[in-house]
Amino acid sequence: MIQATGAMTQLVFITGASSGIGQALAWRYHQAGYSLALVARRTSEVKSWAIARGISVDSYRIYSADVAITDSIVAAGQACLAQQGLPDVVIANAGISLGVDTALREDLDVMARILATNLTGLAATFQPFISAMSARGSGKLVGIGSVAGIRGIPGHGAYCASKAGVISYCESLRGELRTSGVKVVTLSPGYIDTPLTQKNRYAMPFLMHPDKFAEKAFESIEAGTRYRVIPWQMGLVAKLLRLLPNALFDKVFAGRPRKHRSQTL
Repeated sequence: MIQATGAMTQLVFITGASSGIGQALAWRYHQAGYSLALVARRTSEVKSWAIARGISVDSYRIYSADVAITDSIVAAGQACLAQQGLPDVVIANAGISLGVDTALREDLDVMARILATNLTGLAATFQPFISAMSARGSGKLVGIGSVAGIRGIPGHGAYCASKAGVISYCESLRGELRTSGVKVVTLSPGYIDTPLTQKNRYAMPFLMHPDKFAEKAFESIEAGTRYRVIPWQMGLVAKLLRLLPNALFDKVFAGRPRKHRSQTL
């Protein structure tokens, strides 16, 4: 697309755009003048949101995909390339969070789904764009991690493992693309007030509104920041968690309520 000034409109590709952080990021990028490529399973909710926000139909497209299914999200990326062109920013935001109990056979299937969505799905989100971005010599790949990826919290094993994987994977990818001109940005949110966290049964310090997170995230992505915890207070908590001896860490989190389990997704 061409703006009235003649400058090429930048494009952002965002997964998990039907609610929470994904929608907040979409709105922030729209405000910045980007065209939007919005990916979700619940495409009707994205459409309703865009209409309610008064976003011009010429400035966005919606792609249906399940990031837990590799061929599905890769196809969405390929469709974006064909219909809107190569994005300037790709944000792998889609994620799910559920408690698991490894003693229960059915929870292993839940864990597999969480890892497929949060970790493999993130890599699959990036895959269609890496070669083209490298050939162009520019682009930003943004992985949404979590403070929960810093250490393993009881009852949150699958989610913590998936987000620890995101942090390590993005670090590896950043090194691989170091000379390509493509930047890899890892953002680790603390507690953000979204449908994902509203079911939590425990205190959530420094709870942040999605729009405030989106603003801080936008600043970090534009700057090409390698890694950032948002909000900054949770960054201090993350550093403390890294330093806690195992015995003290176990004591601090003893008896903490588990995240809700689910046998179906």
